[in-house]
Amino acid sequence: MSSRYIFFSGKGGVGKTSMACATAVQHALQGRRTLIVTTDPASNLADVFEQPIGHHITPIAAIDSLWAMEIDPDQATEEYKARTLDPIRAIFPPQMVAVVEEQMSGPCTSEIAAFDRFTDFLVVNRASQPESFDVIIFDTAPTGHTIRLLELPAEWTRSIELAERGSGQTCIGPTATIQAAKVKYEQALATLRNAQQTEFVFVLQPEAISIRETQRAITELQRLEMHNFRLIVNGIIPPAALETPLFAARAKMQQHYLATIASALPYPNQRMTLFDGEIKGWQRLKQVAHALEDATATAPDLTSTVSVDLLGRNRFTRKGATSRRSWSAPLSAILAQIKPNSHRRTIFFAGKGGVGKTVASCVTAVWLARQGYKTLLLTTDPAAHLGDVLGVAVGDAPRQIAGVDHLWAANIDPKRAADQYKVRILDDARRRGRPEGAIQVMAEELDSPCTEEMAAFDRFIDYAVQDGWDAVVFDTAPTGHTLRLLELPVEWSKQIDVKVFASVDASAADGYAKARFGQVIEMMRDPAQSTFAFVLYPETTPIVEAYRAAQELATVGIQPGLMVANFVIPEEATTTPFVQARRAMQEHYLAEIGERFAAPQLTIPLLPQEVKGLEMLIELGEQLFQPMPELT
Repeated sequence: MSSRYIFFSGKGGVGKTSMACATAVQHALQGRRTLIVTTDPASNLADVFEQPIGHHITPIAAIDSLWAMEIDPDQATEEYKARTLDPIRAIFPPQMVAVVEEQMSGPCTSEIAAFDRFTDFLVVNRASQPESFDVIIFDTAPTGHTIRLLELPAEWTRSIELAERGSGQTCIGPTATIQAAKVKYEQALATLRNAQQTEFVFVLQPEAISIRETQRAITELQRLEMHNFRLIVNGIIPPAALETPLFAARAKMQQHYLATIASALPYPNQRMTLFDGEIKGWQRLKQVAHALEDATATAPDLTSTVSVDLLGRNRFTRKGATSRRSWSAPLSAILAQIKPNSHRRTIFFAGKGGVGKTVASCVTAVWLARQGYKTLLLTTDPAAHLGDVLGVAVGDAPRQIAGVDHLWAANIDPKRAADQYKVRILDDARRRGRPEGAIQVMAEELDSPCTEEMAAFDRFIDYAVQDGWDAVVFDTAPTGHTLRLLELPVEWSKQIDVKVFASVDASAADGYAKARFGQVIEMMRDPAQSTFAFVLYPETTPIVEAYRAAQELATVGIQPGLMVANFVIPEEATTTPFVQARRAMQEHYLAEIGERFAAPQLTIPLLPQEVKGLEMLIELGEQLFQPMPELT
């Protein structure tokens, strides 16, 4: 066995969890004691294995030698706080314990707690751990958040060292109580950098954005002195689908990108074809596990031309559009959720990674701008694909997009936002007359990795309350991280002011917070002002993830306003048994979307190639949102 720890990463929606689970099954079938752990806040392991898993190491019923665990951020936080506070309670008076407990009430404690639990598996002491494993597989969150996770050992070690030289305080408690954590993080970092122990597997599909994200991620890991990379190129169109022009066109597109992967990413790789159904359940996972052992698979060779244009409109005629829209709500109901009315309209596109949130966001923003609405398109996703889809550069500040009047776009850079955020908060403290000693303590608290999340959130709020826009379209991070972002305003008084304003006048901070964020909370909860659009493709995992997210948002008074079903195979394309099987699967789940969600449904068809560039976005927007006389 070459590696003890295997990290799976990649752009959302490329099949990362499926490949991680299949790899875990592969190792287990070969007799190795295997554990698969997910660090994704929106975990899907239970859905793939079709059994409950949760926050404890759980045996997989159908497969010997295989266990799984889904790290739950809330439970990890309670465990982390207990480990930190219990020793303090035994030594210090209740007043001091209360101060430390208050310090640990912020959202960054949740981040470090989940991370801390993750590092347990990298530095586990076999003498104290009842289970021992030959292989530990990590199914991580989509790439941007994975890089963030892997940066944390070095960042928290640095933060603790700086705090030790100053006040001895961090945003996760006194340094005296977390020295063991510092040692553990140093050990975790050493393990991650050891190519003999740790392997990074990037799952990607033969598409431009997926390739670029993989390249960026590998560059970042190399900067962190992490190496030993392998690729799984997933979703390759099989020969059984090539008689269908739509899939033949997509296969032709894939051939170009497979050549790009071979030249730009010269790492060991395996290729996996697209299956005619979902990858879930132990039987299908065993099938995929056996297929992973064949590293010589190649893409089909296309020698004929394919007669479809970018949107496949010679196949999807007006008559065909009627069939394509059969699962959609009336156009008027869809437009009511995206067009501004007497209020500015703020649209949040949310969902599992890889479901097409960025495309849906860009198509909607471009269409709104072309209707004359002054529109801001914004992303909070660390992967930041707006520029890739728009085909133009997108920076940290709103910039007007050439070629589309009334459209501006921006990509929040968390690191830059954090720098600006620290300066603003410290300047504010000085204006309030706080002593330099208190400001120094505050600077130490702000010099922590979690400040980036706080700062990105702060920038999000700036745009949310900014005047002058008719429509604001948010392309959000994948579901779990989106929920953390959207719940922050509601939790402000309990969490954020403790972290950010710990050394500033509390009453002033509280008044500032309530005035600023009360407006945002009201906006998010008001369906006349905001629409939460869940993007998904018609399969179990994205539907279940969207349903869970909708239930969680309902607890803070937010309801979904629009469901966007993406990658729907047009009925006209069902000309082979392979395509017919996938379409039948989709029809089942399209009906389930309607049953689970009390919101209008918009369907976006599977297209012959990637959606990118303003011309294609404009055409797709007209196809989706313009009235069709034949249907009215």
